[in-house]
Amino acid sequence: MLSTLPVKALGLTLCLALLLATTLASIALGQTAMSFATVINALFNYDASQIEHIIVRANRLNRAVLAALVGSSLAIAGTLMQAMTRNGLASPSLLGINAGALFFVAMAFTFFSLTRLQDYIYIAFFGAAVAGLLVYSLGMTGAAARAPVSIVLAGAAITALFLAFTQGLLILNRESLEGILYWLGGSVAGKPLDSVIPFLPFYGIAIVGTALLVRQINLMMLDDDVARSLGQRVVLTRMALGVVIILLAGGAVALAGMIGFIGLIIPHLARGLFGRDHRWVLPSAAMLGASLLLGADTLSRFIVPPQEVPVGALTALVGTPVFIAIARKRSPTL
Repeated sequence: MLSTLPVKALGLTLCLALLLATTLASIALGQTAMSFATVINALFNYDASQIEHIIVRANRLNRAVLAALVGSSLAIAGTLMQAMTRNGLASPSLLGINAGALFFVAMAFTFFSLTRLQDYIYIAFFGAAVAGLLVYSLGMTGAAARAPVSIVLAGAAITALFLAFTQGLLILNRESLEGILYWLGGSVAGKPLDSVIPFLPFYGIAIVGTALLVRQINLMMLDDDVARSLGQRVVLTRMALGVVIILLAGGAVALAGMIGFIGLIIPHLARGLFGRDHRWVLPSAAMLGASLLLGADTLSRFIVPPQEVPVGALTALVGTPVFIAIARKRSPTL
């Protein structure tokens, strides 16, 4: 674990370097390989007559920006969920947040003729909020709150419920199958760069809110009674963190569909490197989450060329063993 302030600062610098490296790799590598010099020229000295420059500007830059945004959103949301619940198994994909957002997006896609991405983002927020409230009421209230595994079981039940509802929509309306499969598999391909613009204000609000709540987040890692004795308003803080989580996780689902396990893996990695102080954990988690999704998206282009594997499948392949390892611990409590 990085301990002293200069070492932690160096650690954040290395996380930033990793993010820049994976971003360049995401833009440079693919079925049409190109040098890093070509990538730099395409970004800063664009020439519309060169096919490599067109590929960079029209496709790969979009994917890289979207992957970085979605990866950081899921990582921050997972970090906040684990701190809020004091449970190392909490994440948007395991506690039903992503599945709830997906179901309401799929329902809107099936029954309504929506054309603006912003509409789907609002619907995803609503679905994430509904799922979050259901999981919280089942796993964090009454006698269930005393058992750390209760919220995980509640999340698994709500996830299964909403995924079953989504599959039911596919059966009822097969014409929507192809469109909904995009969200089911998870992908950052095929979207123009301006598709992320509707999400950016919500992302900015979430980041600012997280920065303002960082002291309260550290106190949330303590017992509720201890936190209250230190002046913490536990209920209000949980509500504020819930809003931030819904903005980040719901927006990520609306942009890229079901991409799991980033919110589970990255918080553990960040805490392993920087300890339990979220002034360091949150920025490192954001950069590491973005780097992981960028790397997974780049790798997805080479497994079964010329086709691409859904990036959600790759993150699940990496995340499942980590989930099993965490679950096998004596207690998932942080």
